[in-house]
Amino acid sequence: MDQRKDDANWSPPRQHLEIGDSPADFNTGRVQGRRLTGPQQGFGQLWQKTYKVAIPNRTPEQIIATWKAEYGRFWPSNSRFYAPVTGIKPGEVGLIKSNQGPVPLSTGVLVLYSDDTSFSYMTPEGHPFAGFITFSAYEDEAAGTIAQVQLLIRTNDPLYEAGMIAFGSRAENKMWEHTLRSLADYLGSSAPVDTSIVRVDRKRLWKNFRNIRYNGALPWVRKVRSS
Repeated sequence: MDQRKDDANWSPPRQHLEIGDSPADFNTGRVQGRRLTGPQQGFGQLWQKTYKVAIPNRTPEQIIATWKAEYGRFWPSNSRFYAPVTGIKPGEVGLIKSNQGPVPLSTGVLVLYSDDTSFSYMTPEGHPFAGFITFSAYEDEAAGTIAQVQLLIRTNDPLYEAGMIAFGSRAENKMWEHTLRSLADYLGSSAPVDTSIVRVDRKRLWKNFRNIRYNGALPWVRKVRSS
């Protein structure tokens, strides 16, 4: 692979998220100026979650092109994804409003990587998770083409961790299963969604306890970080 071409698929380095125009009903202070958080910046146990569905008679490129173009269409009705105006491209920021839990959530994601057969998000401070979410499609000899969502995540703070234990993990699974089921239906497949969950690390990173001050579901969190 041409290294220069692959470089164009990655987001430029960022210290903080910067957003431009946004919907009038969206709280931009929950995203603007927030730092990105990988698994080592999170709090809770580390999980790898993988969701797959077979979509025969479609190429990986066709699936990913449709997924990017219609991304918000496949989400549950209680969540809203505001795609970047320029589309799902490296360095762009998508905004999220969700009523999936007991408290409305406003947050976002950075498009970390994007090519013809995959794209990845990275989460900021205040998001329920610290980590990466990767969407991909690939050929499988037995099933045809597979569409996949894979998460490598920790909860971002103790409150989110408590919520994940109580109800959030099941809700998260249902959300991504719904997303893949909707994508498959849209592309003409009735195959079932396969879910795999692996706990990678049992430890909680107590040094990151104070992440709770950026929690995207709390009304009193800090809204903007000075650069």
